[in-house]
Order: sequence, then C-alpha cells, then structure tokens
Amino acid sequence: MDDNEIVDSSFTAIINAPIEKIDIPKWCFTLAEKDYQGCSPAHIAAGFTTAPDGKRMSINVEIIGGSLMVQHYVETLGEKDHLILESVSDVFTPTGRTTIHVRWELSVKAIDRERCEFTNRVRSRATPEFMEFLGRQGIPFDVFKAQRQPMSIYHNKSETPLFAASIERAALNS
Repeated sequence: MDDNEIVDSSFTAIINAPIEKIDIPKWCFTLAEKDYQGCSPAHIAAGFTTAPDGKRMSINVEIIGGSLMVQHYVETLGEKDHLILESVSDVFTPTGRTTIHVRWELSVKAIDRERCEFTNRVRSRATPEFMEFLGRQGIPFDVFKAQRQPMSIYHNKSETPLFAASIERAALNS
C-alpha cells in the first residue's frame, strides 16, 4: 500500500458489443471533446497529442471537488482491450497550483460473444510537491484524503457507464 495514495476506485459497466470490435486506445486518442463532455458534467475539455518522448497523450480538463485539473495522460500500455495512462496532473485550487499523480486504467473482458465488461480504474497519489503544498497550509494528509475520496469515487462511478456507452458506440460504428 502506498502511504501517499489518495484514492483507488474501480467501477464496471456492460458494453453491448463483441470484444473484437473494441479498441480502447483508438477510442481514447480520437475521442471528440463533445463526447468527453457528455461523459460527465465535470468534464470541460479533451484533446490528444504526443509526449516529448513520442508516446501518445490524452489531455483532459475537468473539475473534481472544486479543483480544476489538467491531466496529461501518457500511454504506458496500449492494447485493444487494455489501456493504462499515467499523468502528473496539474491541480488548481483556491490556495494555489500543485500536482497529483493519476493512473487511469481502462479494460474490457468478454462476457459472451456480444457483450463485454468494461472496467474504469482510477488511482491517484500525492506527489512530493503536493505533500509540501498541504504542509504549507497545515493540512494533514489523512484529512485531505478523507475529504477527497468521496468526490473522486463518485466522479469515477458516474462516468464509468457513460464511458462504456461511448466505447460501445465507437465499436459498433467501426
């Protein structure tokens, strides 16, 4: 267990499409901003580019718990049925700017020939910069974590079925 872990949440939803039609990296790196916004009222903007090392990057802007986040998700694993993205995300709070490390993992597994189970897992942990940020304000990490977890978990829970529906539409339209 990571002592600096803020949250580890995972939710599933059904995708009514055969697994061979699903390509999560293709979906992620071509997701239209309007589709991203349709997956959560907290989603502001999305785009894609490449990281300095040439890896694919998804850039997402959203508000979680009243803080604006700019996430720079770099692909660390890209298989049709499994995508792992890592981001040192910028967090803009009323008391200043800092960073949080976020690992976003999306995967599907076949249930039968026509359906899959989609899993949306988000794990975040405090960066050293974030720990200093809390320290300067006299906020104990466990207090921050206790306040942040419900908001992050709710966000993931509510966006998971909408991501699944978006992936389903992409699979059936390919």
